[in-house]
Amino acid sequence: MSIKTANARERILLAAKTLFSSQGIRATSVDSVVKSANTHKMTLYKHFCSKEALIVAYLDKHSAEFWAWFVAQIERKAQTPKDQLLAIFDVHAGWLASPDFQGCPLIKAAAEYPEQSHAVNRASAAFYRRLQHHMTDLSARAGAWSPERLAGQLCALFQGAVVSAQLPRHSGAGVDARLAAEILIKNSIE
Repeated sequence: MSIKTANARERILLAAKTLFSSQGIRATSVDSVVKSANTHKMTLYKHFCSKEALIVAYLDKHSAEFWAWFVAQIERKAQTPKDQLLAIFDVHAGWLASPDFQGCPLIKAAAEYPEQSHAVNRASAAFYRRLQHHMTDLSARAGAWSPERLAGQLCALFQGAVVSAQLPRHSGAGVDARLAAEILIKNSIE
C-alpha cells in the first residue's frame, strides 16, 4: 500500500513506520511524519492524541501483523508442540536472514524508551510476554519438566539472536539460536 493511497490513519502509520525504522523513534518529529504522510498536524492529532499514542499504535499494529504471520508460519511447518518449539527458531532464522531485516521495532523502541512504566516500553514488552507465554504453553504440552524455565531460556535466545543479527548483518545468529534451542529442548523434554 502506498502512502498516497491509504486512508489518513493508515498513511500516518505507514509514514511513521518508514521514518521510525530509518531514523529512530525519538529522532523522528511529528512534523516529519505529517509531511511524509502528506497530511496535516490536525489530522494526525485527530487519529492519535500524542506522538506517544502514535508510537504505541505503530507498535501494536506491528505486533499484531508479525504475530499473525509468525504463528501461521510455525503451524505450517510443524504439528506437535515439541516440533513447533523448534519451528519457532526455523521461522526466526529465516526472518533474521531476510534481506529486508532491519531489526525488531519492538526491541528498538524498548531501547529508546527504557523506563518500564513508559507506554512505549510496555507496548514493546507485551509482544515478548506473549511469545514467552506461547513458548511456555508449547513447552508444557511437549512435556518439559519446567515449562516456564524452558520458555524463558528460549525467549532469551530469540531476543539475543535478534540483537546479534543487527550488529554484523548476516552473522548466522538465527542458525546459532536454532542449534542452541534444539539442545535446550532435548535436555528439557527427553
